[in-house]
Amino acid sequence: MLASFIAAVFVVLWSTGFVVARAITPYADPNLFLLARFGGTALIFALAAVIARAAWPSSRDFGKHLAAGALLQGVYLGAGYWAVAQGLSAGVMALLGALQPLATAAVAAPLFGERLAPRGWTGMALGLAGVVLVLEPKLASAAPSTSQGNAPAWLVVLVSIGAVAAITAGTLFQKTSLAKADIRSASAVQNLGAACVAAVLALTLGEHRWIASPTLWGSLAWGIVMLSGISVTLLVWMVRRGDAARATALMFLAPPLAALEGYLGFGETLLPVQIAGFAVALVGVLLARS
Repeated sequence: MLASFIAAVFVVLWSTGFVVARAITPYADPNLFLLARFGGTALIFALAAVIARAAWPSSRDFGKHLAAGALLQGVYLGAGYWAVAQGLSAGVMALLGALQPLATAAVAAPLFGERLAPRGWTGMALGLAGVVLVLEPKLASAAPSTSQGNAPAWLVVLVSIGAVAAITAGTLFQKTSLAKADIRSASAVQNLGAACVAAVLALTLGEHRWIASPTLWGSLAWGIVMLSGISVTLLVWMVRRGDAARATALMFLAPPLAALEGYLGFGETLLPVQIAGFAVALVGVLLARS
């Protein structure tokens, strides 16, 4: 029962990342926002670790935690936001992100001996099919050209695929010796790693736009506490204590939930095909986690 509750909380919170990305667009450059978000979360976890007198990662593992956080959040979100800013359809980026559970399952098998039963692979396939149905209206209306910025189309596609590879690697990192570290101190260090990536990207891309508004500050507070704080920590906790593939299968539900949240919060259209996709993805996740 507790595991099911944690899984439900995780996927609902994770899905709101799409809404936050849309909400902050008029007010802040993406990597500058991510720098503030990751930095705030790192500070909160560092204070929690100090108050609890939690053990900190050893000097040998400190760099590994930095790398894990950089991959899990910094590179994934930074590269993904950049690709969308260059003209890649947000629907295409979300679809690429939905490949992450499949990539995790494929890599976890040889590395950690995690093997999905045929029912699990069927669930993965249904989960991906559900995501495609949910995103179909956006994919159909997407411009044929992938590049609206200065970068060539092939580079935009390559970076977006790299973003998916980064979150897959960052997730699997949690199954290594890093799992022995206290989750509070580990989260502080990993969010610091993500913040370093966001800082480098913000400086490299010359990002400086920050228009203070209640929407921006509210989005930042949500990102710090709910997204990088609770949501990512729940993902790490689930991966540490179970199969990485079963944990990441929950991500198939993020695009359907984001579509529902867009309908409720922004008045976006919610078509029958998207509702059907939600149902297919839910069946797929249940099969993959059974």
